[in-house]
Amino acid sequence: MTWLMLDHPAWDHNAQLSAVRAVRTTAGTWLVTTPATPSAVRLAGSGTAPIFDAYDPAMLRDAALPQGLRSALHQLGPVRRLREASLWDALATAIIRQVIRARQARVMHHAFRHAVGDPAGPTRLLPTPEQVLALSEEDFTRLGMAFKRRPLQAAATAYLAHPEWAQLAPDVLIKELQSVSRIGPWTAAAAVADHTGDFSFYPHADLAVRTWAVLADPATDWPADENHFGARWRDMAGPHLSALTVLILAWGDHHAHHPATSDQGSPQHH
Repeated sequence: MTWLMLDHPAWDHNAQLSAVRAVRTTAGTWLVTTPATPSAVRLAGSGTAPIFDAYDPAMLRDAALPQGLRSALHQLGPVRRLREASLWDALATAIIRQVIRARQARVMHHAFRHAVGDPAGPTRLLPTPEQVLALSEEDFTRLGMAFKRRPLQAAATAYLAHPEWAQLAPDVLIKELQSVSRIGPWTAAAAVADHTGDFSFYPHADLAVRTWAVLADPATDWPADENHFGARWRDMAGPHLSALTVLILAWGDHHAHHPATSDQGSPQHH
């Protein structure tokens, strides 16, 4: 069985346990639906459908993983994840995810889309940079997002001023994004990983990765220090850093939906 990651806060869930998500590509708008084989329907514009990236624990056969972690990821099985086609949406989402817990970020992302964003079938798109800049301080306060106003509006201004960002190599883009006020290394790296599907750029020593690694393999003596954990994670992964990082996040996403562990299911991001 192949799991579809639904960790991204742009997914909207309904009572039938299905999920929908609107995706903005360079030339169109698409609606992606589950729970059967994910399908993408073009709502507007043209161009190709959004990309589902595939990650398989079999990719890690030559990685130096502890047996407990290898077993946990093997039991999870192959994973697919919908790549965020829009750099702006990836950046705005990463800003929304800053500091707060994953569950709170999902609620905020949903409220922001449905209050301001354009309709896209049964859901809504994330507000465009222009829409973000048109919002007043009072608008953000009313949405419970007063502390997100400055970073979102700074990012919107910078995004509109730098169309060349879309053409930059990922490592260069991460550096460029950090020139924007209130965008630090975590936000820039998370946005680029979301946008490219390459999670070797993800801040793989963040709290979410560390939390899920410990829960997936409690027998291993994981470093508590972020820097030491990151170094060990990179050494274990070797050339498979992207796949290993996505798979542990997918394990956490799946694990968080079980009642016995739901109180541990929302690490916050910095």
